[in-house]
Amino acid sequence: MKIMLKPLGGIPSEVMESLRDEVSRVFNCLVEIGVGFNDLAHAYNLERKQYLSSTLIDLLNALSKEEDEKVVGIADVDLYVPRLNFIFGEADIVSGVVVVSLCRLRQEYYGLLPDESLFIKRATKEIVHELGHTFGLGHCSNPKCIMHFSNALADTDYKETNFCNRCCPRII
Repeated sequence: MKIMLKPLGGIPSEVMESLRDEVSRVFNCLVEIGVGFNDLAHAYNLERKQYLSSTLIDLLNALSKEEDEKVVGIADVDLYVPRLNFIFGEADIVSGVVVVSLCRLRQEYYGLLPDESLFIKRATKEIVHELGHTFGLGHCSNPKCIMHFSNALADTDYKETNFCNRCCPRII
């Protein structure tokens, strides 16, 4: 298995490299940084001032992908799905393609001072969570498990980067 991280828009290379290293540590597999795309306009909803995550997943699915490869699109824009105010990420379990937003994971979004370490930890958790869905995992009732649903950033901060004993055997 290989995990390919693809920047969507202008994501700094240092952020991509940090996320590559952290995701590789969690899954113990090859994680590479690939070529994404910069034009996110097709996904933008002017009324909501947000980007529709499923459109970005469709655009990622249109790019070439190896057979046993999971693709993670990383965007620094505010994502949504219908019926929700925002999302941190979304997974297409059939194709193994996910998209994660960095936007609301930054302390600065909430008027606080930057904390790069906390930001990378949050982004890693969201990537691992969405990839867990591509392995067939649903949301877990254990609030410490990475597969627990994050309704708010406090949920993301509370949970661990790892899968609980019930979820872990299902991805190996």
